[in-house]
Amino acid sequence: MNPDPRSDDARPLPLSQRLAAIVTEEGPDRLTFSDLAARLQSSAWGGLLFIFAAINAIPLPPGVNIFFAIPLMIVSAQMAFGRAAPWFPARIDRRGVTKEELRRLIEKMEWVEIRVERLLKPRLPALTGTLVTRVVGIVCFLLALLTMLPIVHVAPAAVIVLFALALIYRDGAVVIAAAVAAVAGAIVAALLIASGAVAIGYATAWLHG
Repeated sequence: MNPDPRSDDARPLPLSQRLAAIVTEEGPDRLTFSDLAARLQSSAWGGLLFIFAAINAIPLPPGVNIFFAIPLMIVSAQMAFGRAAPWFPARIDRRGVTKEELRRLIEKMEWVEIRVERLLKPRLPALTGTLVTRVVGIVCFLLALLTMLPIVHVAPAAVIVLFALALIYRDGAVVIAAAVAAVAGAIVAALLIASGAVAIGYATAWLHG
């Protein structure tokens, strides 16, 4: 799935640097998501996951998280089905992203990436191969469904960011860490939902009592 022509030991170009290069290229200010994916080259899947999930990994006004959850589901579903390149419905694709929006994203992510980059490197290549990438797509799709929920959307989005970094840097160790975080996050989300249901039940009983 978009194999990287570089050797397994070569350190991939940081996403912030790749986006910075895209911003400085000549051409229209607004890029369709398809254009962006093509320019991300071998980092398309991980890069798109990172961009959409990073936005959802911060507290957002009610309803905004759903807007960004939709492209997350589109990308992760296609990963699960093993598509060679990302595809977007025409209406979403045309919305795309402006270079100014990419500049703001770079400013917000660059300081984090500088700190974590030294920890990320190509390793355990079997865990970032085609088969595992499809499994990651399935997991990210399920997590993307959770990002549509209010309040709890931050945790699953953060886990998707981990999976995205694992794909960008071809780091199998981060895949393992993200999988552990996904399980822990699912347990926490289930407890929160269950607690909410119990609280609603008690409130209903009290109101009718």
